[in-house]
Amino acid sequence: MDADGRFAGYASIFSRLDSGGDIVQPGAFAKSLAKRRGRIRLLFQHDPKEPVGIWEELREDAHGLFAAGRLVPGVPRADALRKLIETRALDGLSIGFRTVKASRQNGQRLLHEIDLYEISIVTFPMMDQARIASTLTAGAAIAAATKTIRNR
Repeated sequence: MDADGRFAGYASIFSRLDSGGDIVQPGAFAKSLAKRRGRIRLLFQHDPKEPVGIWEELREDAHGLFAAGRLVPGVPRADALRKLIETRALDGLSIGFRTVKASRQNGQRLLHEIDLYEISIVTFPMMDQARIASTLTAGAAIAAATKTIRNR
């Protein structure tokens, strides 16, 4: 987290099984990111009554859905989240979406196209590797990807 409340990490990792039995496929967010540019909300715990900031960058890369956002100062929940993120007491990210196209394979649901509505800061993410990076630098994406790869 930087002095302006900016943070970054991965909200979803491609080709990894989450605790709900879903596996997001590369490219699943492409149409939604193009369609909803600037309207994907930054919430706390998926609660539509708890907007806490704005997403400044959302993009797919080879690893997953990279998200860089900024907490809005003066919003009580955002101010509290800032302290929790700075101390690493809270670092989970989770996506809120509608499934557009999916298939089944070996008991898992493969998500090929997702209509993304929001990304939340959460206590317990469905995808354990969906986390806010510990440092916000030009290499935040690399740090998050390296951590995930090491945990495989």
